[in-house]
Amino acid sequence: MSVFHFARTFLLSALTLLPVAAADFRPPAVPLVTHDPYFSIWSMADQINSQPTKHWTGTTQSIASLARIDGKLYRITGTDPHGTPVLEQNHLQVLPTHTIYDFEGAGIALTLTFFTPALPDNLDVLSRPVTYVSWNIRSTDGGGHKVEIYLDASAQIAVNTMQERVAWSRYQLGELQILRLGTQQQPILQKSGDDLRIDWGYLYLVAPPITGTAQAAVTRPEAIETFSKTGRVPLSDDLKLDQPYAQDLPVLADSIDFGMVTATPVSHHVLIAYDDLYSVEYFERRLRPYWRRKGMEIDELLRAALADYPSLEQKGAAFDRELTADLTRAGGEKYAQLASLAYRQTFAAHKLTADFDNTPLFFSKENFSNGSIDTVDVTYPSSPFFLLFNPTLLKAQLEPILVYAGLPRWKFPFAPHDLGRYPLANGQQYGGGETSERDQMPIEETGNMLLMIGGIAHIEGNADFAKKYWPVLSKWANYLKEKGLDPENQLCTDDFAGHLAHNANLSIKAILALGVYAKLAADLGQNDTAQQYHSLAQDFAKKWVSLASDGDHFRLAFDRPGTWSQKYNLVWDHLLGLHLFPRDVVEKELAFYRTHQDKYGLPLDNRADYTKLDWLAWTASLSQSKDGFEALFDPAWTYADETPSRVPLSDWYDAKTGKQVGFQARSVVGGIFIQMLYDPAIWNKYAGRAGR
Repeated sequence: MSVFHFARTFLLSALTLLPVAAADFRPPAVPLVTHDPYFSIWSMADQINSQPTKHWTGTTQSIASLARIDGKLYRITGTDPHGTPVLEQNHLQVLPTHTIYDFEGAGIALTLTFFTPALPDNLDVLSRPVTYVSWNIRSTDGGGHKVEIYLDASAQIAVNTMQERVAWSRYQLGELQILRLGTQQQPILQKSGDDLRIDWGYLYLVAPPITGTAQAAVTRPEAIETFSKTGRVPLSDDLKLDQPYAQDLPVLADSIDFGMVTATPVSHHVLIAYDDLYSVEYFERRLRPYWRRKGMEIDELLRAALADYPSLEQKGAAFDRELTADLTRAGGEKYAQLASLAYRQTFAAHKLTADFDNTPLFFSKENFSNGSIDTVDVTYPSSPFFLLFNPTLLKAQLEPILVYAGLPRWKFPFAPHDLGRYPLANGQQYGGGETSERDQMPIEETGNMLLMIGGIAHIEGNADFAKKYWPVLSKWANYLKEKGLDPENQLCTDDFAGHLAHNANLSIKAILALGVYAKLAADLGQNDTAQQYHSLAQDFAKKWVSLASDGDHFRLAFDRPGTWSQKYNLVWDHLLGLHLFPRDVVEKELAFYRTHQDKYGLPLDNRADYTKLDWLAWTASLSQSKDGFEALFDPAWTYADETPSRVPLSDWYDAKTGKQVGFQARSVVGGIFIQMLYDPAIWNKYAGRAGR
């Protein structure tokens, strides 16, 4: 049996074993091809054939798929060609590594699957910029039907704006035909910012070398016209494919002949890939994507991706079943659905690169916020995801910040906010940058770093990572000792709410960070330091209760009676075994929260109707029970299911209307996974697979 025939046979059985949710769920946007901030394509509609597919920013990056059934054309994805009847979509399921659409009509049932093998325990596979697209087709009326399938990937995927000219090429690798498309100019790492798409590197479309497949680099109208008449893409490539703006759209197109389809399902797949050549500039050094760290080139990557499909599909299906089952047990079915939607989004807001010594460096992009790279208060809310699945990836985000903070150019006693604007990580640009303390987040970022390093030590069972940067951590702990209990007028991670003095939730963060520093010191044998800071943290926690108390709850700010806020930072007191705050603090807050919920969740605080998805999950998890968690977090599922804002999951929305306030496609939705950390067996199971 050939590897390609085995892949088709296995896929048929694997898909039937994937979990089926009892409740329908309408994601605000559906992940299709999700790898990094530049290679991230979504469907932002209920029906994938009612709108073009789009980049997470909302710019069209169309992938078109058509079915020719008994000589008649039907649309599967996208809107081209206009006027063509659609194959009716009757089901959608989003799993951690798979997006599965079911269609029916013209006597057949068709399942379209987008599979991104984002397996967290294998960084080589995780870093591959490859998504598999497959079709599974069977007859539903007892007869046979002649079926051909068309797929194209447009030049829009390889440009920032459609004014940029592109060029195509075709390569023969043994029996493989490989199509490639990219811009003529190739301005590698020449711009940075937020609402941008990549315009360097190359898009690839590859099909297994089986009978009945054909490839062409042509314009979309020409490809579709030929396919509608013959069931194949054109036999010749378009030699004028370097089309400028406003002319017919260049595409890489494949056609697959499924033959006469009967009740026995038939499946085929292709892969879409993007090689960015260089991914990030890190202190003036251009870093390669992680998969290239040992000298692998794109031809080797594509061969490996095709050969590995059967095993990866098997692993992906098994991972989806296991993770959704664990999520359901931890937080209920709605939690499992929302976390599954957040899974690939969390990874896709990062880029995994290799340093000169092959050390993994993992850079986040602060999507639709300010475009910062490796923002500490973006890493912090997403950290439960990486603590659960692979702490190495959290260390790969923290290490660049720790190195930067140890350089003479960073002269402040607190942690940096970021390393620049994506994809240029050459030094902080937020607030006062390296020149002043204006609009910095001193307590926020310093506490975040210590808490995340404490989380790494907790799951790894040692403080080795902290030891490497102990002088920096000690400087930060001393800063929190002086400034942390009663914060000055400064920003916190919720900077959209503005400056706030005497911030009670920020004070919690500082106190718990001091407790973490004490534990790390003890792990490193520095007993006097450990005792000093542990006593200090205990004393601060007692003072906090007195300063923040406001009858049946605790205040937003120490000097503001009648106010309240989510105290989401308290999660680490239990998760890291600090036990600095009395349990009745948590119980009092939870009881208060239950009386202040809106339709789509608990507001962030009393100042506005908006909430944050990540913090809502953290606050709900304080209950330490599935029922208590569901009571506070299920409204977030309702928000995602009903929001009129059709964008990749936004973490900042109005709790009354469900409308997006700001932000989308950010990694912070990984914070949803914090509920999984309350079960040590679950935490150790997943983290243990990645090694420690």
